Formats: sequence, structure tokens, C-alpha cells
Amino acid sequence: MATQQTRTLGKIAVAPSVIVLFLWMIVPLAMTVYFSFLRYNLLEPDNTGSAGFSNYYYFLTDPAFFKAMFNSLKLVGWVLAVSVAGGTLLALLLDQAIVGRNFVRLMFIAPFFVMPTVSALVWKNMMMHPVSGFLAWLMSLFGLPPIDWFAHYPMTAIVIMVTWQWLPFATLILLTALQSLDEEQKEAAELDGTPPHKFFWYIVLPHLARPMTVVVLIETIFLLNVFAEIYVSGSGGRAGNLPYIVYQYGRISNDIGGASAGGIIAVILANIVAFFLMRMIGKNLEA
Repeated sequence: MATQQTRTLGKIAVAPSVIVLFLWMIVPLAMTVYFSFLRYNLLEPDNTGSAGFSNYYYFLTDPAFFKAMFNSLKLVGWVLAVSVAGGTLLALLLDQAIVGRNFVRLMFIAPFFVMPTVSALVWKNMMMHPVSGFLAWLMSLFGLPPIDWFAHYPMTAIVIMVTWQWLPFATLILLTALQSLDEEQKEAAELDGTPPHKFFWYIVLPHLARPMTVVVLIETIFLLNVFAEIYVSGSGGRAGNLPYIVYQYGRISNDIGGASAGGIIAVILANIVAFFLMRMIGKNLEA
């Protein structure tokens, strides 16, 4: 049992790391809050002054804000639905005894380790290009006209790209959970002649409930911050989300005050989503 002295020494030992981590988080946040109350444009540095809450008011009443918020929610919803459902199906398939199973698993998981910028470039120039893309060539084999994805279906294109990256993550988590399923349950179900669909519904699916919860929670946090795919593909005009509109304020309009206010609003909204997710999902994790 640890004594009071060892506990004190342990706190002293970790204190520098905790302080550095705290400063690492609080200093940028404090500076963002500070700039959000300033009228600060990079093209007019001499005109800097207090703006009060006008930056927040302008950002919240901008029609682009509501469009960006809707795009963020739509992106998160579609990617979660496809990755959880597809990840469950792929986990069931990869759990089967097949030739070269380890290699197949590696290939399925590999997209998760591709950088978002590289992924966006590959999909934009090699897969979805309306002239030289693989999908255009595939459609030409069936006599169909090619689709200019980023011109006509930008949100669908972004969902496909992001899902391609996050589907392996869901598959990996669910496959790991699937392999921990009690072998005695499998044998008992097999001896009882349980149909496959009932075995999945009453045994496999309840067993995967908690890992599905983890997938939803982690993916939601990261999907709210998707930016590279939208920026690189040039889909910000119609598929821009909250991070992209903050970028527009700061980089394109040079409005640092408005961008800072947008960043604070995005942080608040993300924390609200995380709070409700934890409330809804926490009960499942504690079960």
C-alpha cells in the first residue's frame, strides 16, 4: 500500500508534465478568446480595437454558419451510419477462416493510416476525376456518362472520402471485440441449431454494443474537425463545415476577430455534442 510520502513524491514527479499540458491547452484557448473580442483584420492592423460581442453576433447571424453547421451534422451522421454498419459487416467477414486472412485484414485496415491530405488528393485526382478517374472509366464500361462529383455532389464525395478512412477504424475495433466473444456461447448456439440471423441479433449484436459505443464517441469527436478533405478537394463552397467557415474568416477574409469567435463557437458546440453523447452513451459503457 502506498504511503503518504510516496503519493506526494508521485504528485511532484508528474506535476511538470501536468503544468506543461495545461499551458499547452489553456494559452491558445485564452488567446483565441482574447482575439474574439477584438476588431482585428490583418489588412488593417492599425484599425484594431475592441469589438465586444459583435464578432459573435456577426458569425451567428451569417447564413453560411447555419449551412456549415448543417453540413457538419450531415457529414458526421452519414459517416457514422456507414462506418458502424459497414464495420460490423466487415468484422464478421474478416473473422472467418479464409486463405491469407492476415493479409486481407491488413489491407482493410491500411486506409486508416493514410494522411487526410493524401487521401483527398488520391480521391480527387485518381478516383473521382470526371475525365481520368477510375470511377469515370468504370462507368464508361457500362455506357454511362461520367459524374463530376465535386461539382454536382460535393457532400457525397466528402462523405465517401471520409468514410473510406474511418471505416477501417470501426472494423478494427469491432473485429477485436468480435474475437473476444465467448467460444462456449458459439458452441452452445451451434449445438442448439440457432439460425445465423438469430445468433447475430441475440448474441453478437449485444456483445458489440459497447465497442460500437466507443466507435461512435471517438469518430464523432474527430469528424467534427474534418477540414483537409474539404479544403484539398475544393468543395468548401457547397460542402463547407464549421472548421472550413472558420478558415474562410481567418485566411480568406483576414478577419482574425471573426475567425476567433467562430472557433470559440465551434468549441462550445463540440462540447455540447460531446456532453450529450457521454450522457447517452455513458450508461452503455457502464453496463
